[in-house]
Amino acid sequence: MSEFDQKAINTIRMLAVDGVQKANSGHPGMPMGAAPMAYVLWTRYLKHNPHDPKWIDRDRFILSAGHGSMLLYSLLHLTGYDLPLEQLQQFRQWESLTPGHPEYGLTAGVEVTTGPLGQGFTNGVGMAIAEAHLAATLNTPEHKLIDHYTYAIVSDGDLMEGITSEAASLAGHLKLGKLIYLYDDNHISIEGSTGMAFTEDVGARFAAYDWHVQRVADGNDIDAIDAAIRAAQAETGKPSLIMVRTTIGYGSPNKAGSAKSHGEPLGADEVKATKEALGWPLEPAFLIPGDVMEFYRQAVEKGSEAQAAWQQELESWKSSASPEQVAAWHGMFGDLPDDFTASLPDFADAKPVATRVASGQVMNALAPHLPGFMGGSADLEPSTKTELKGLGWFSPETPEGRNLHFGVREHAMGGIANGMAVHGGLIPFTATFLIFSDYMRPTIRLAALSHYPTIFVFTHDSIGLGEDGPTHQPIEQIMSLRLIPNLEVIRPADAKETAGAWARAIKNSRSGHATVLLFTRQNLPVLDLDPQAVIEGVARGAYVVSEADGGAPDVILIGTGSELEIAMSAQALLSERGVKARVVSMPSWTAFEAESQDYRDSILPPHITARVSIEAGVTTGWEKWVGENGVILGVDRFGASAPYKQIYQKFGLTADYVAERAQGLLEKA
Repeated sequence: MSEFDQKAINTIRMLAVDGVQKANSGHPGMPMGAAPMAYVLWTRYLKHNPHDPKWIDRDRFILSAGHGSMLLYSLLHLTGYDLPLEQLQQFRQWESLTPGHPEYGLTAGVEVTTGPLGQGFTNGVGMAIAEAHLAATLNTPEHKLIDHYTYAIVSDGDLMEGITSEAASLAGHLKLGKLIYLYDDNHISIEGSTGMAFTEDVGARFAAYDWHVQRVADGNDIDAIDAAIRAAQAETGKPSLIMVRTTIGYGSPNKAGSAKSHGEPLGADEVKATKEALGWPLEPAFLIPGDVMEFYRQAVEKGSEAQAAWQQELESWKSSASPEQVAAWHGMFGDLPDDFTASLPDFADAKPVATRVASGQVMNALAPHLPGFMGGSADLEPSTKTELKGLGWFSPETPEGRNLHFGVREHAMGGIANGMAVHGGLIPFTATFLIFSDYMRPTIRLAALSHYPTIFVFTHDSIGLGEDGPTHQPIEQIMSLRLIPNLEVIRPADAKETAGAWARAIKNSRSGHATVLLFTRQNLPVLDLDPQAVIEGVARGAYVVSEADGGAPDVILIGTGSELEIAMSAQALLSERGVKARVVSMPSWTAFEAESQDYRDSILPPHITARVSIEAGVTTGWEKWVGENGVILGVDRFGASAPYKQIYQKFGLTADYVAERAQGLLEKA
């Protein structure tokens, strides 16, 4: 290693040390140990343009060990991204661009939100899938329009998390040869040595996953790191794990190799001792030597030249690509077609149908018009009905396929889809039973937090799945998903609302919102309403499905999903008894809350306080819509194993009971 290399690496280290020390909070040890591998990757291999962080054909870099965020922030500032030094000096402070863990959409150059360990690792698998699929779809023999790598620095903690095992297993199976991870193998976690709980042979495990595994014995040997990355690029048939043996807190005389450098500042005395040990000036803090800055900032010119050459490639590609490929390009990276909803089935005169079945029909109607629409299920496609017919299955042999076999890997499925979403070019979806959203909750939460445009499909959405019993019947899941900020949960009541739900979800994918779609196992009658009016009603979150006969309503019945049918039947019973009831469908709380107060009042007039909500899930939360004087009907216990109609009857979710409770409200008033 040359003297200059050492100085450039120590610049990264000291920016991290000073940032954490000034904040009096953070993780200095990881950046200090991993700086050499980051230096090699960012200065010798990473294809990127700091002046255009969204360049389509850039290499992706993920710091999966997000607690070491000052490593990434230092690299972004040094190489010329829009991250001023003042922001590094405001590390972990209110409204800074340098939060404790990297956040997608906040800081230029941050590809994904990392922090919860294993998520970044898994997102990278999704990015590599996206790259392989887009390359197979768009590239021609003459022009490689899509040709980039996905890199990450991962940690011991990442590799302990279960989501990583799921994702690594699938990545090996799919032979994602352009996925290269550097493992910061420092043997330290928060509690101390990883030997207390993590003694497996990581290399053997990843070799068993069919990864290409290499070992670098000295984390400061930049030539060995360089050679390992080069060898990883040469291995095109397997993802690569480069195990780099590092020393956490490298350079600190008293805390190197210790958990004391993991999650707390070094302390003023140790910062001084570290700078002295590394031959670094004690003052000023946040020092960047001029020649080092000049060296790192070469990334701007190199990146601009690389992107300019790619832009020329794009223009030349357009002349040799097929019309279908050019159309696919615009469909993937341009705006949604204005008329994409015209392809939605109208379900006119349709017989009762499960919304999961209707969903499959809608998806297949949309797919030809949305070339980036791609996804799969956790080994449940026959039940979720999510196969895009005739569009093939993604595999090493057929990367152009638009259906994915995720296997029974719900947690990784969500994280992989998030990676596909932020890569660009795709509208990814996942599918499984609603009860298994519990396995996916961390990835769903991150999609909402980070505004990833992922679509999560869940079927078998209630006690309506019947005989499988309480282990498979979701009770609290619908409401728990509604509690996640920035997440739109849509529970359509029939086939026509299902079309509207998909239209809403696809539009959300362009506006940076994650969407959950909830579908039934059981058949539901199709509303006798204009399909376009239903689509518009779903987009507004709630609308009047059936107005009261004979004047202003006495009571409002609010239903979602399969329970709207019950509300409609109850309305008929009440009408026979001289009670005027309005029926409101409320498929999306999020959309309804975003409407004007005038619109909300037109659907739920404030003066009509007699309201009944019906949903086959926990009742908590419905107070918001029924008010203090309303009745909330739902399921506040675990389900049962029996035919679904019998379960509904036993739990009081019947038209007779709804009508009885509605009448009771009026009598009480």
